[in-house]
Amino acid sequence: MTIQDIRSFNRFYTNVIGALDYGRHLYAPYTLTESRVLYELAHAPRTDAADLRAQLHLDAGYLSRILNKFEEDGLVERGPSETDPRRRRITLTSPGREAAALLDERARETVGALLDTVRAEDRPRLAEALRTVRALLGDGRAPRPEDVVLREPAPGDLGWIVQRNAALYAAEYGFNADYEGLVARIVADYGEDHDPHLERTWIAELDGRPVGCVMCVRDDAPGAARLRLLLVEPDARGLGIGDRLVGALVDFAREVGYREVVLWTNDILGAARRIYQRHGFVLVAEKPHRSFGQDLTGQDWRLDLHATPERRRGVAGGGAG
Repeated sequence: MTIQDIRSFNRFYTNVIGALDYGRHLYAPYTLTESRVLYELAHAPRTDAADLRAQLHLDAGYLSRILNKFEEDGLVERGPSETDPRRRRITLTSPGREAAALLDERARETVGALLDTVRAEDRPRLAEALRTVRALLGDGRAPRPEDVVLREPAPGDLGWIVQRNAALYAAEYGFNADYEGLVARIVADYGEDHDPHLERTWIAELDGRPVGCVMCVRDDAPGAARLRLLLVEPDARGLGIGDRLVGALVDFAREVGYREVVLWTNDILGAARRIYQRHGFVLVAEKPHRSFGQDLTGQDWRLDLHATPERRRGVAGGGAG
């Protein structure tokens, strides 16, 4: 292996993905760097400018010019950070999310067309080669929270949600096949008929594989959204994925005009309950029941989207006690 080998491969792959003329390659008015900034903002909706600059290793002035352009085009909004007033928070507007979604769709189509040229029997070799490159050039470091992206489901992801929920809850809590049937019905109803303006599913992806999910669907009560099927793979826990998934759902529910978010869970799911409490959910009712082959205590939680953060913290603190 020589320096020339790597440079030769870089030139080859740059041509394959159209990096030198990325905007025209995807029929979009954005360069590769601009597209990557949009992508990161779409998958990390609470990004500060400083975090974005560090994550993408961009010059501060260069990133500032990109964000100025996006702001002029109505794609982003900038405001003070919720955690540090010295920082500037960057969020996508509705046109910004539409632009990011369009870029993502075209990139998927382009990569899909490229993958179509690879024989089915050769694809496992290609996947393993890509994993090898990432492992060897990634310094063997452990995954970081910024390595995780949130995205919409791709073909096969809804089936993954059913399979992983059934397998994990059986392994960790002894749930029987009744739970898999419940999850399958929830996912089937969503896949067959959901309103994309009011309902959404997020997939957390790490190193090209799904490691978490959550669903936001309309509840029977007027003005209420329901959080369903929050899950994080065991080997991806500790990266804040559950917090990000719930945060993305709450932001979405508030933005599209829901009055509240409700959820039903069981008291044995301690880690999930702590996430809900951090986001201001309040326990409003609980009742023993026997389901999924286990004796459980079901719990109803509620988040008032119109309450102030101070009021939510006060009420949530009282509920936790």
